[in-house]
Amino acid sequence: MSSRIDHTKVAPGALQAMFGLEKYLAECAIEQSLRNLIKVRASQINGCAYCIDMHWKDARAKGESEQRLYGLSAWREAPYYSDRERAALAWTEELTLIADNRVSDEFYERTRRQLSEQEVVDLTIAVVTINAWNRITISFRQEPGTYQPASPR
Repeated sequence: MSSRIDHTKVAPGALQAMFGLEKYLAECAIEQSLRNLIKVRASQINGCAYCIDMHWKDARAKGESEQRLYGLSAWREAPYYSDRERAALAWTEELTLIADNRVSDEFYERTRRQLSEQEVVDLTIAVVTINAWNRITISFRQEPGTYQPASPR
């Protein structure tokens, strides 16, 4: 499969807007390790090979275990995720599949038992952002496998 459009050159302003969201998220209430998990999980649901590759590599570079990454698609059955992570992963799935689920009041209340208001807002922005990246990347067929994480400083 070949790339369709280099969106980074055609619409650099849009790219900068997306990077603005990423800048906000880098300083938000949701820790980076959890943001990495939700990026991989949303990308799995959306079938975005480029983003799965990228965020898996980023998570590993930041110390995430292979076991937790391999188990991510079956996180409900795996014992190595905290209650907070489970709430965030469930929220990620609910928002990624929002047309099917519609985020009920009951589901929201379950999420709020684990996350503060600020964390729910930040998590929502993180999920919305990775879903947008997935759609951009899939639409323009960005080639997976080429991404390399930044070297640690």
